[in-house]
Amino acid sequence: MKIPNRLARNARQFGTFAVFVVLCAVISILTPHFLSVSNLLNVAQQTVINAIIAVGLTYVIISAGIDLSVGSILAFSGVVMGQALGAGLPLPLAIAAGVAVGTGCGAVNGLLIAYGRLPPFIATLGMMSVARGAALLVTDGRPVSGFSESFRWLATGEVMGVPVPVLIMILVYVAAHFVLRRTKFGRYTFAIGGNEEAALLSGVPVRLYKLGIYAVCGGLAGLASVILTARLNSAQPIAGLSYELDAIAATVIGGTSLMGGRGSVVGTLLGALIMGVLRNGLNLLGVSSFIQQVVIGAVIIAAVLLDTFLKNSKR
Repeated sequence: MKIPNRLARNARQFGTFAVFVVLCAVISILTPHFLSVSNLLNVAQQTVINAIIAVGLTYVIISAGIDLSVGSILAFSGVVMGQALGAGLPLPLAIAAGVAVGTGCGAVNGLLIAYGRLPPFIATLGMMSVARGAALLVTDGRPVSGFSESFRWLATGEVMGVPVPVLIMILVYVAAHFVLRRTKFGRYTFAIGGNEEAALLSGVPVRLYKLGIYAVCGGLAGLASVILTARLNSAQPIAGLSYELDAIAATVIGGTSLMGGRGSVVGTLLGALIMGVLRNGLNLLGVSSFIQQVVIGAVIIAAVLLDTFLKNSKR
């Protein structure tokens, strides 16, 4: 059955929001603790890391790519920043070093994919191993700890009652939404994912923009490492395990097509919040963590099936 393009597009656009609202309503009925201010702030803070990483993956997946290395890049960026802080480097420079490492790793992914013509899966799978190994190598497998309170404020501080990590997440999403919808970089990202050959024939420097897209993804993983390290008060070389899977899930649940050419950071934020609310609600209800994995996996499969159905309905 073929349904009108407008109806299919609106169904996908508002469907994620409807799922989020219904999920919140059901959990609030099942447990009165869910809607408390402290719990809602906890959900927001627990969502921050995944949400920020997912922004970068939104750009990558819209461009018809994939990045499996963001969890390892997060760990490598975190230990580099932690060692820079331990060496007495000023806080802004240490943070810049961590983000720069993430951006550099992402740029290497972009170079391998755009200029080396490696499939994104293979290039980023290799970087996943390289970055994790580098994180273990520079720390000898030991965590880096003992940071100042000024650094920890990035995870524990508040501004007008709003946690600093949540404010950082909001700023990232505002900037990412603007870039994706209002700039040449965003338009070319959609064009590359929609039809790379057509974009190339239209004069789009596809290779350069692919490099930039993966660099942005790595840089955001580096930024997420700053918040995670401040929260744990420790830079862990084994941090970020399976974070790439959670970020991809948030992106797909939010409506970004794995085929490329379609998606939004607003949807990704909703996807990350759905995952955060679902985990929080299941924890409040005392559901086993093993069952939680099953439930979240089922939600991801349902999201991909819905995306496939809506895509086929337009043909």
